[in-house]
Parts: sequence; structure tokens; C-alpha cells
Amino acid sequence: MIFRKSIMVICLLGISHGGATVFAAERPVLRPGKRLVSIQKESFGKTVSGEDVYKFILTNSNGMEVSILSYGAIVSSMKVPGKTGKFDDVVLGCDSVSQYEKQTAHIGGIVGRYANRIAKGKLTIGGKTYSLPINNSPNHLHGGIIGFDKVVWDAKEFRSGSLGGVTLSYLSKDGEEGYPGNLSITVTYTLSNANEFDMECRAKTDKETVVNVTNHSYYNLAGAGNGTILNHELYINADAYTPIDEFCIPTGEFRSVANTPFDFKNPMAIGSRINASDTQLIIGKGYDHNYVLNGKAKEPALAARLYDRSSGRVMEILTTEPGIQLYTGNWLDSTIVGKSNKRYDKHFAVCLETEHFPDSPHHPTFPTTTLKPNESYSTKTILRFSIQ
Repeated sequence: MIFRKSIMVICLLGISHGGATVFAAERPVLRPGKRLVSIQKESFGKTVSGEDVYKFILTNSNGMEVSILSYGAIVSSMKVPGKTGKFDDVVLGCDSVSQYEKQTAHIGGIVGRYANRIAKGKLTIGGKTYSLPINNSPNHLHGGIIGFDKVVWDAKEFRSGSLGGVTLSYLSKDGEEGYPGNLSITVTYTLSNANEFDMECRAKTDKETVVNVTNHSYYNLAGAGNGTILNHELYINADAYTPIDEFCIPTGEFRSVANTPFDFKNPMAIGSRINASDTQLIIGKGYDHNYVLNGKAKEPALAARLYDRSSGRVMEILTTEPGIQLYTGNWLDSTIVGKSNKRYDKHFAVCLETEHFPDSPHHPTFPTTTLKPNESYSTKTILRFSIQ
């Protein structure tokens, strides 16, 4: 990998969010030149059923590289520079299609039709009750047994100005995994020369249904497989979260994070309170909770900021979604063999899933996830990388 030098302005900016001051690294002043984001397409093998899978490698003028698979619309790698100029892959992933097919942690993929949990796999729309697969007993999780991360998408690369990306499309047929309606969905991944990676999703249906889609990447800014993320410092722009019952289903309450281990309004190491004697942390075996983001954003707004002091890497997450699920890899247990034969153990990565709230169809006070035939579903999330 050739690293093109950029001028890094290393200083702290005080950004006010709801009365709290967040100290963030100033974004690097990059020298992108005139080079376009390059796109390389190559074979990534075949599924067990014989379908071809392709990998698209996006590389910007600073050397940042993101790989996308047509299987599961998976972000399979994301190589970004650290403070010494060294590039590391900061997302968990696998080296083959067969490994992705076998793993059940939804690594790097687009999950849906409904991300997160639906209680008891029951969904009532227009007076009719639908039964969804129970794959996280006693609940339905991340779209079911064969969710969007377990299918092959149609994929095409594109260029727009200096930007480069991949558009992936999939038709989820009426009745697939129990959901009503033919859902046409498109996911667009875009890389810029400002070290920003955009993820945009749009969908339409021919029958009333529910939609809640997210990317399920696992992040470790020190490098995938390089120990735990417990020392990563996290900021979340939320005054409240949705507590869960013993089956990880929201109770319906919006609970203040103030004076609890769930308060990340001021940056805090993820591991600093993860073992606190708190009922919610005991139920989740760590953090596995939805945060109610402050404000209503028509355009992507700052939701979270992750910082690894050892590498200097900063990842800011901006989104149009109302919630973000913090999951600290509590169920990783070294059984998943990742890239370069590294095994992923407990807390080896953190998920920050921008999405609507879990089990929203059963909670009228939550933002709706209902999509009707005359409507369009649209969501956008931006990952912005810099160095501190």
C-alpha cells in the first residue's frame, strides 16, 4: 500500500452537544490531487449454491481502501491510516465466502428486512398477524435465518466526479422470511478523497410492511483481531436509551443515561464501566442497547465518535436515523476464524448500528418502521475518519 502524505492538523476542538463538550480531532487537511477513487472488481468465489460472488475494492487518493462484497452487501475490509502512517484494516471479516456463510454474527453485512429484534417473531400489519422465524429465541433477529446478509446482491460500480462506489440491489419477495410485500432495496456505498465512507439505503414495497435496515460492521480501530476495544473512547450524542427486558426486548421506556454506565455524552473508555453492577449490563452481558439520538436529522448529523489512542484513529458516525445500537461483541467467543486466521474473541470489536429502535412494531411511541406502497424508505450514514 502506498501512503500519499497529507498535512495533518493535530489539535483539539471543543464541540458542544446538549451542554456537553466533546473534544474531537480536527479533520485532516488532505491533498487529494486530481486522482479519482479507483475501483477494482475481482472474483471472491462462489456460494455453496454456486452463485458467483464479487469483491469491489475502492481506493482513494490518500490510500484509504474499502472492499465490498456482492454477498450480503458486506463491507469486508476498511484500511485506514494511523498516526504513524501505518494502514490497518479496522473491520472484522472473513477470507472466503464459505466462512461468511457459516458465521452467524452478521459480520459486515446489511441486515434486514428488520435489523435488531422483533419480540416472539410476531408482526401485525393491517389487522393480519405474520409469523417470522425465531432465530434468537424467543425472538426474531436481523431479518431471520436468511436475512439480507445471507443473499447475493446485484452489484455495479459507479463513478461520480472524484467519488467512487458500488450500488447493490436486491428484491426481497413477498413472504420471504415471513415478511409481507415485494421489497425492492438498493444500498449505495461511496468513498471520497476526504476519507469519508457513505452508506445510503432506499427501498419501496408493493404491500404494507416494515423496514429497518443497517450495516452490521464490527469496528476495532487498532486493527481487526488486535485485542479488545475496551480502551477505545466513545462519545454518543444521546440523553436517553431504551432499556431491555430479560429477552433483550425494549420495555418501551426512554431512560435517561445521566449518572449511569450508559452515559457517553462525555467521551469515555468503553470498558470503564462495562462490568458495573447494573441490571441492564448484566442482561446484555455488556452493552447491547439502543440509544435515542438527540435531534431529528433530515441530513446526517453526528451520532457517535470512536477514538483509539494507540493508533490515533478517529471514526465519526453521522446519520439520519433516530437510534444507534451499541453492541460490544459480547457473544464473540473465538469460534469465528477471521481474516488472516485471526480468531475474534469477546469484546474484540464494537458495533455502532445506525437504525430505528428494536421491536418498534410493538411500541407505538417509537418512531414508525412501517412502509406503505406509496412511500419511499431512505436512510444515510457517513463514516468520517481522521487522526488525533
